[in-house]
Amino acid sequence: MFQDARLINFIANSLALLAVGALLLGLVVWVAQRPYFSITTLRLQPAEDDGSLRFVTASSLNETVRDKLRGNFFFIDLDQTRQLVETTPWVRRARVQRVWPNALTIYVEEHQPLALWNDGQMINTWGEAFTAFASDLPEGTNLPQLRGPEDSERLVVQRYAEVARWFAPLQLRVSELTLSPRYAWEATLSDGMRLTLGRDPAADIADPHGRSGALPFAARIERFVEAWPRLAQNLNGRAIAHADLRYPNGFAITLAPVTPTASK
Repeated sequence: MFQDARLINFIANSLALLAVGALLLGLVVWVAQRPYFSITTLRLQPAEDDGSLRFVTASSLNETVRDKLRGNFFFIDLDQTRQLVETTPWVRRARVQRVWPNALTIYVEEHQPLALWNDGQMINTWGEAFTAFASDLPEGTNLPQLRGPEDSERLVVQRYAEVARWFAPLQLRVSELTLSPRYAWEATLSDGMRLTLGRDPAADIADPHGRSGALPFAARIERFVEAWPRLAQNLNGRAIAHADLRYPNGFAITLAPVTPTASK
């Protein structure tokens, strides 16, 4: 009898504790679901403490995420929210942090545009393609146009840097650089001169996006750049429309048509 009474008391106390626990849990869930904890504020901050945001705005961020957020302060999935924020134009990476009791602080790393990429995209300084609005660029911004097959962004950026470095001493910029599906290069300079650079040596190795062909590629350009001062002197101000650098021991040029003004 005595043992039965102790067992009954233990069961009763356990059930009472479970009932109190369930009541407290229900109360916590009820409080956590109150509208007071609904996310109503998004705070936008640059990822770097000393940085600033040029392209991502609070309005563009709100337009992307406002109607897609799920959960309140306690139940929102921060990783899912981060992925959603990273679909906003100009956002490269994001970090999301809760702010008591109903806000999120979103730290954003922006894409830094290097060039226009193919049709409707841009390429950033990390060699990554991204989609954004060119109209968001500051007035007067003049980005080069880069083109290439899918997944060739890093190789195109590398070659762009090489070509730009070679022609910088001649006060010429690279306006366009195109890599064909057969890995042949063409460039257009800021004075309108078009360069045919030929097939990329990197296409002849196992990894078509490798770097081992950089020296032969640069050698063609180096030969043309070294000949430029003497060439310009002999042309007496005539402009070059096209230069074909694919020849093993030289290059061929096509002069621009002579205008009446130039002839006079």
